[in-house]
Amino acid sequence: MCGIAGYISETKPSKKILKAMTDRIEHRGPDAEGFYLDDKCALGHRRLSIIDLSTGDQPIYNEDKTIAIVFNGEIYNYVELREELKKHKHKFITSSDTEVLVHGYEEWGSKLTTKLRGMFAFAIWDSNKKELFCARDGWGIKPFYYYENNKTFMFASEIKAFLDHPDFKKEFNERILSSYLCFNSTPTEETFFKGVYRLEPGHSLTYKDGKIKIEKFFELEFNETDNDLDKIADDIEKAMKDSVKHHEIADVEVGSFLSSGIDSSYLVSLARPDKTYTVGYDNPKYDEISYAKDLAKKLNITNKSKKITKEEYIKAFPKIQYHMDEPLADPSAIALYFVAEIASKDVKVVLSGEGADEFFGGYNTYREEIDQGWYMKIPYFIRHAASCVAGLFPEVKGFNFIWRRGQKLENYNIGLGRVFRDEEAMKICNDKNQLHTRDIVAPFYKKYQNNSNTVKRQVIDFYFWLVRDFLHAVDRNTMMFGLEARTPFLDKEVFKVASKLPVYAKINKETTKPALRLAAKRVIPNESYKKKKLGFPVPLREWIREDDLYNEIKTKFNSPTAHKFFDVKRINKLLEQHKSGKKDCYKKVWNVYTFLVWYEQFFET
Repeated sequence: MCGIAGYISETKPSKKILKAMTDRIEHRGPDAEGFYLDDKCALGHRRLSIIDLSTGDQPIYNEDKTIAIVFNGEIYNYVELREELKKHKHKFITSSDTEVLVHGYEEWGSKLTTKLRGMFAFAIWDSNKKELFCARDGWGIKPFYYYENNKTFMFASEIKAFLDHPDFKKEFNERILSSYLCFNSTPTEETFFKGVYRLEPGHSLTYKDGKIKIEKFFELEFNETDNDLDKIADDIEKAMKDSVKHHEIADVEVGSFLSSGIDSSYLVSLARPDKTYTVGYDNPKYDEISYAKDLAKKLNITNKSKKITKEEYIKAFPKIQYHMDEPLADPSAIALYFVAEIASKDVKVVLSGEGADEFFGGYNTYREEIDQGWYMKIPYFIRHAASCVAGLFPEVKGFNFIWRRGQKLENYNIGLGRVFRDEEAMKICNDKNQLHTRDIVAPFYKKYQNNSNTVKRQVIDFYFWLVRDFLHAVDRNTMMFGLEARTPFLDKEVFKVASKLPVYAKINKETTKPALRLAAKRVIPNESYKKKKLGFPVPLREWIREDDLYNEIKTKFNSPTAHKFFDVKRINKLLEQHKSGKKDCYKKVWNVYTFLVWYEQFFET
């Protein structure tokens, strides 16, 4: 796991500029640095040593040094690929997975990406062709950003690396503010920095002669197939055991995050790492430590835990938003910061459970297709008319139900955690030239129009919540401490099984992800396989009603920045409604507050 940055320019690149860019993301790779420069291209690397500790420093080259690479990630099938490439007469001088990418590019060109099993973001410079080839893994685990200005093309693992390049023009992109308020993260290829784009999962980018060419090499494909539930559980078990085995490949110790739920409990029960890590709170309602310690005791492994206080949560918040690069209002992202901090004191690699819910049907929203089936029997024109009326009323549970179920899925569903409806978000934003969430998700609904509603929900949750929220938070919070997070559920072989699951293996009247629970039951020695989805629960709802945090938010809500971007009367009304207990608005309040804190880090310093 590392940090990469670089640029291509018409003038000879500067090592001083390149080093400043990589120094800005030194936290991603505190063990070593490396640089490549020629008359056009500059590649920089910060290394966190995981595999081939002695000879794996980057950039790494082919035999005649005409091809150079900087790489962030891990290739779990690199041993197999290495042997295949040796048969094609390629010579290796290191034992690293990075060198496999160099020779793989020589042998297969852009087709290399289809052969990889792992997580990756890399940039390969071919000095003969004067061509840069970049790619990001299909799961979106590793980040990759790019920017072009003044005939200079630059890329990096984190946007902040661009701040040190003289051709980078820091400008705020306001037109995605409303959609951020709805999603609680940035849902577009565009970022909040004008002109900076993220390379989407499963895409490659080629830069040559001043032109950018982007191609897709992977996308989610589902082929729901009927099968016996026990047989499906057998297939899941086989795939997960194989994935965990591959994800444990390292020349350093591998630990694991551990919550009280099925996903991390399953991973830990399969991997049996010596060390696991958990965070919780004094409020028992939000505390998972006792469950985690029970499992660790039964498995005879170590569990280290920490109870997070409100004061340290709020104190760490600005720093975390700086490391996020863009505002991320998911409260659990801060919990990840603390669990990564305690893990980083012992290990360099941890396993984490992201991806299980999207692959195996873990969210309660998926059960709407079953739980609310009775209502869906009412003719659509009646439900739609009722929905239009319900949409005029405040957001309360009954009206929300009528509103949603009288709309086509693609007209209201943007994923599991919508915060604001578009209309309210638009009213709050001063600038009315905003993207509509329906337009953002529309291409995905069109692509999967012939799939079931359950698959459509999975796809939206994958691309707009897993990739842009959860994996973003995991990457930034672990890399902040020079810690590598690996996600065994997000694996090529695991998805082969998950993509074939019929609806009854994902949801039923009793529970979510029944097939995964059946497989997990076989190895988890307590009843974690039964637990409902919690995520990383945080007592923010209560904290915001307490005077210290309430006053801190109120100050931000009446600041010059708030006046610049928001209708301050409306956002203060949300805060007061929550404080008084008249309405539960904590997610909306926290969403706006997060943006203001983030903006302060990047545009008011």
